Amino acid sequence: MKPSLQMKIGQQLAMTPQLQQAIKLLQLSTLELQTEIQQALETNPMLEVQEDIEDNSEKEAAKMRSENERETNQQDAEKASNDETSKDDFDEAKFEESNFEDNNFDDLTSNLEINEAAPDIPDELPVDSAWEDIYEPAYGTGSMQGGEENQRDFTEYTSAGAGSLQDHLMEQLHLRTLTESDQIIATTVINCIDDNGYLEDPVEVILEAVNDNFPNPEDHCDEEEVEAILRLIQQLDPIGCGSRDTRECMLVQLHEMDSTPHIEVCKQLIGEHLQMLAARDFAKIKRQLKINEEQLQQSIQTIQSLTPRPGSQVVSNKPQYIVPDVFVKKIKGVWRVELNPDIAPRLAVNSMYAGLVKRADKSDDNNYMRNQLQEARWFIKSLQSRNETLLRVGTAIVERQRGFLEYGDEAMRPLVLRDIAEHLDLHESTISRVTTQKYIHTPRGIFEFKYFFSSHVSTSDGGECSATAIRAMIRKFIAKEDPGKPLSDSKIASTLVASGIQVARRTVAKYRESMSIPPSNERKRLT
Repeated sequence: MKPSLQMKIGQQLAMTPQLQQAIKLLQLSTLELQTEIQQALETNPMLEVQEDIEDNSEKEAAKMRSENERETNQQDAEKASNDETSKDDFDEAKFEESNFEDNNFDDLTSNLEINEAAPDIPDELPVDSAWEDIYEPAYGTGSMQGGEENQRDFTEYTSAGAGSLQDHLMEQLHLRTLTESDQIIATTVINCIDDNGYLEDPVEVILEAVNDNFPNPEDHCDEEEVEAILRLIQQLDPIGCGSRDTRECMLVQLHEMDSTPHIEVCKQLIGEHLQMLAARDFAKIKRQLKINEEQLQQSIQTIQSLTPRPGSQVVSNKPQYIVPDVFVKKIKGVWRVELNPDIAPRLAVNSMYAGLVKRADKSDDNNYMRNQLQEARWFIKSLQSRNETLLRVGTAIVERQRGFLEYGDEAMRPLVLRDIAEHLDLHESTISRVTTQKYIHTPRGIFEFKYFFSSHVSTSDGGECSATAIRAMIRKFIAKEDPGKPLSDSKIASTLVASGIQVARRTVAKYRESMSIPPSNERKRLT
């Protein structure tokens, strides 16, 4: 086959490094963006944090006011000293000219003693540096709390939290007298307990792991020894750790209570009728246990007071705080959208380093500085583009969901990404990036941008109702239902259809399950 050259005309999208960087910054969350900015500041010498000009001017004005007050105080002190000196000279001259008597000699002597004992010493001696310049205060004082650099977060002095559940159980075991083999069994069992307090591995696996520590077969343990140590661990604080399921966990906690007829009924309920109790089949439970409704209600209250996940009392996860990207406020009857100024510092190009770049110089150092300068400008421009896009999308969402801000979830309008994309003349993928892991602060709470987007259901008058509004109505109906006769999905669907919303029973069930609301038979309560 003879080789040949051909020319073809076509279109191809080429993503420049600047465009790639802008897309990357656009899809980052607030915490990821702060990490990216910090990394850029550490690697690019051309970037610097721009200080607030207003804050600097206020600091300079305060400094000038303090200097003026100091000069005024010094002038007043000098004037007072001069007046006192002239007064002393006048009294001394008067004393020499007059013929004093014995009765006023004591008064004059006392005046002379007071004047000699009060030398002209300034209130503050000049020093080279202040105390704060040498020693950093460990705790804030009343006079130091006004400075921004001296303010400390209160969480800086709090403990990092309790240790793990395994450490908590091991500390209690150290107070018990155990043999070497029992200690090995207990350590192995505790290492198999998860953060909720449940045993992850069966006893057979634990026994095999324990016997691996004993090379001599005569020293091997059996399942009874493991079960004995397991019962010991279950009695430690918190009670129930090491249980294999919820039933065993609650039974262990009931066994630690005083044995009364009421507690025995609770044990029988958990041990034999747990499935019926979960299904709310109260009539069958009362018939089989031969108890009345009052006894059953007391037993249920006792069971509800138990801790199904005992390990959560020791292992506490730190709360994850959400930093909103956009604030929505109602000012004089108008909803306004503002960016959060604290999510990212203000960046600028370092003028000193930028001035070192020479256009005609082709050296490696100059090329490096020129490249860093170009990357710094791209980075700042990409940040500005991200903020502008975020503000535009937030404003467009608020314009369409004004009813939600005024009246709540039931006034949420149907909205999809395509609607915002067409309104702002942006691609739908761009709107998807902007609304992912971005949060908006409203008077009704903090919501992710995607919360305001939902599908719709047709109404009888030809309109549309959003899925979020339907969920709010379902939640409202369930909150007002009779606990003894909860509403079924069919009843809720018929109620919505009567109000003009065309929704099927399976749709109601899907929305109810998405809100983690149990079905009607599990919501039944004793009245």
